[in-house]
Amino acid sequence: MRNGPLAAEMAPGWADEGETMTSAETGNEGWFSDETATFGDRLEGARQAMGMTQEDLARRIGVKPVTIEAWEHDMREPRANRLQMLAGLLNVSIRWMLTGEGVGPEEPDHNEAAQDFDALLLDLRQVRLQHQRLGETLGKLEKRLRHMRPTAAGDAE
Repeated sequence: MRNGPLAAEMAPGWADEGETMTSAETGNEGWFSDETATFGDRLEGARQAMGMTQEDLARRIGVKPVTIEAWEHDMREPRANRLQMLAGLLNVSIRWMLTGEGVGPEEPDHNEAAQDFDALLLDLRQVRLQHQRLGETLGKLEKRLRHMRPTAAGDAE
């Protein structure tokens, strides 16, 4: 660190060339955690956990997407009625939105999503096979009906 009369005036944690500052000196230890997350961080995280875009959320609560963006960047804060709507739509508590304590968003279960995807894909294949079989059956029935068609009196002449 520098010595001399200017050293006392420099900001705490200032490092001279060649020196590095530790995370304890910079205060950046765990800089983004539940304790340091802002309202905007929690709003964005909850929105993403629900799989919504800013536009989706804005449309559902009746504001412009730029308003959601301002809330997420901590430039503005919602009024109480909008806060209540946000908490309800995002399935979190108002307390969690404001302080980070309480009921927050659930972590998505990627294994469950993969299993759901596989099950849906299997169902789709079964429906496709059923559709193909029904198409073949319809074709056979139509062919039989054409052969069974009675000849009209005018057809013979």
